[in-house]
Amino acid sequence: MVAKSRKQTGRSPATPADRDRNPLASPPGKGGGRRPGREGKAFPGSHPNGLSGIGHKLGLSPSALAKLGITLLLAALSGFLHWHHLSQLFENDRHFSHLSNLEKEMAFRTEMGLYYSYYKTIIEAPSFLDGLHMVMNDRLTEYPLVINTLKRFNLYPEVVLASWYRMYTSVMGYFGIPTKMCWSINRGEGLTPVDSCEGMGDPAYFYVACVFVLNGLMMSLFFIYGAYLSGSRLGGVVTTMCFFFNHGESTRVMWTPPLRESFAYPFLVLQMLLLTYILRTRNLSRAAMVALGVSNLCFMLPWQFAQFVLLTQVASLFASYILGYLGPTKMQSILVTHMITLSVCFILMFGNSMLLTSFYASSLVSIWAIIALRDQFAKVFKPGIIIWVMQGLAWVGSTVLLKFMLSTVLGASDDAHISGLIKSKFTSYKDFHTLMYTCAAEFDFMELETPLRYLKTLLLPINMLVVALIAGRTCQDVVRFLRGGGKAPGKSDDVDEGAGSDISAKGELVYHSLQLLAFAALAVLIMRLKLFLTPHMCIMASLICSRQVFGWIGEKFKHQILVFAVMAVMAVQGVANLQAQWGIIGEFSNLPQEELLDWIQDNTLPDSVFAGAMPTMASVKLSTGRPIVNHPHYEDAGLRERTMLVYSMYSRMSGETVKRNLMQLGVDFFVLEDSWCTRRTRPGCSMPEIWDVEDAQNVGKIPLCTHISRNSRPHFTTVFSNDIYKVLKVPKVTKELR
Repeated sequence: MVAKSRKQTGRSPATPADRDRNPLASPPGKGGGRRPGREGKAFPGSHPNGLSGIGHKLGLSPSALAKLGITLLLAALSGFLHWHHLSQLFENDRHFSHLSNLEKEMAFRTEMGLYYSYYKTIIEAPSFLDGLHMVMNDRLTEYPLVINTLKRFNLYPEVVLASWYRMYTSVMGYFGIPTKMCWSINRGEGLTPVDSCEGMGDPAYFYVACVFVLNGLMMSLFFIYGAYLSGSRLGGVVTTMCFFFNHGESTRVMWTPPLRESFAYPFLVLQMLLLTYILRTRNLSRAAMVALGVSNLCFMLPWQFAQFVLLTQVASLFASYILGYLGPTKMQSILVTHMITLSVCFILMFGNSMLLTSFYASSLVSIWAIIALRDQFAKVFKPGIIIWVMQGLAWVGSTVLLKFMLSTVLGASDDAHISGLIKSKFTSYKDFHTLMYTCAAEFDFMELETPLRYLKTLLLPINMLVVALIAGRTCQDVVRFLRGGGKAPGKSDDVDEGAGSDISAKGELVYHSLQLLAFAALAVLIMRLKLFLTPHMCIMASLICSRQVFGWIGEKFKHQILVFAVMAVMAVQGVANLQAQWGIIGEFSNLPQEELLDWIQDNTLPDSVFAGAMPTMASVKLSTGRPIVNHPHYEDAGLRERTMLVYSMYSRMSGETVKRNLMQLGVDFFVLEDSWCTRRTRPGCSMPEIWDVEDAQNVGKIPLCTHISRNSRPHFTTVFSNDIYKVLKVPKVTKELR
């Protein structure tokens, strides 16, 4: 137990197909028009105000407006429940409200601590602009280099949150409104009490609360997305339930709030919802395209891996175009929006070369060129499978060629490890950097337990059925096309650009199915990316409520009864999964690291330079403000080479060689962790074994870290040690050799 003591547009009539897809459209004969004899009449003195006025401005009948209100209310409820669920899981796991400031910072491990450190820098600076200048001219993260961390680490979320925090505390302070409450926490076991604060005035509390609110809003979007795609509010309910029932496979924001995906993914949901709207509508709207571009930008800015997700989206859209479900004009408009967004992102990221040399950027240019040359393709190749295959080959070939040309011209190699990672998935290739990824479980192939969990909640069977039905209809269109006509599968004589309601309906379903397959491929190759697959499976599950896909079942009532039965079966395992999450009760404590950080704070100079394991270095920078030479953000070629020099401590090289490496980097202290010397997630994945790939001449020797853990002399001097950490002082000569 813990003791607390207080311290202080014009609308055209909806077609039957549109009504099936739109949960807000009135069914035939119900609320769609006025009763005979009442046209144009109004009560004396009545005005188009209130709900009726809103409905008039939106062009909605009272019944349609009521349905819209119910949809938004259910969406808001879904968002609130998800926010509460995330907040409780995080609190239950760490007892975060009772942690000291140091413990809260230690709870943000690895790259989370690195990202949070820049938020801390900005809020503790004399002014916001001073803080912004500090993170844009940082010499603590990769000593002695001065780097623009806003360019390197996608730190816009921290910049925005820090500005909000400073404004919030300033306004509350001006009005004299308290923003936090602090307590003295008795930790027991002979440990000294610590001060703990809770409330929006606490920096860590504010940061985490904003992340959870954002992801609560994401669930509201999920409900709307499911309802819109399926044409039924019941589809939104199914999507939300699937997400909750598979929550552990859908997100990890409740355990790792500061990760980039926590900020980026909600905007991907918004972007895909807007894309669905664009694919469905007959006429392109400039407002919709602008909204798509803004959501695209908000997805790309916080996360360096967003480009790979958008690559799969563009590829899925291109496949839909090839099959004739998406017209060239609409496809080109979407491509232009992506190009503009990429250009703006490139500028806001201060010319980050990874954006221009990505497969995503090359793919946009390649697809644009292929569509522009569509008439030439039609002249050379006969309509049918041959022209489809040639367009696909042209896209792959030109994308790869353009990507490597740009990388060569711009001299960019920051994403070389991604190519190595992909190569290692299909061949026996491996090197130091590749093994640093693949030896971590989240970057390995998807484990067998994952599809089994999908199976138990019926998520996998439902998706297989939905995709099979869509694929069956698509195959029918393809066969019909190949047997005659020479027109693309979805097109008809009187419809241009794939914009007819039937073609658009099929097009959006074909796109979502292809996107699901792309996410599945990514998740199978890299387990971490199932965080895109599972939510999209939840979206696709909403289609069991679609009359367009499952109209063959019969009347609507029978269809709904069947959906409720499926939901009841899903709930058996789904509720068990939720109970398992609710049963996670813990309290964060890391006394060895706390001792280490306190020692560093009290016994080293502010400009003392540290090196060690990447996760630990993030904590050292965050909590002590000491310069470090390596960190967990592994997406820079120079940083990867630095990390290799630092990690030579865990190789079989001589102590003299390793000391020279650390002297080269200007290191004063090295934090040694014995666990890094002995830990082995699987054969070939201990640090000495990883080094054997690069340093074959020393294979078979005892690792240096084993010698150092017994006796650090003559190369280093041990100045601090506990059960986990040992701080080695690099000889003073390092200062002279800098």
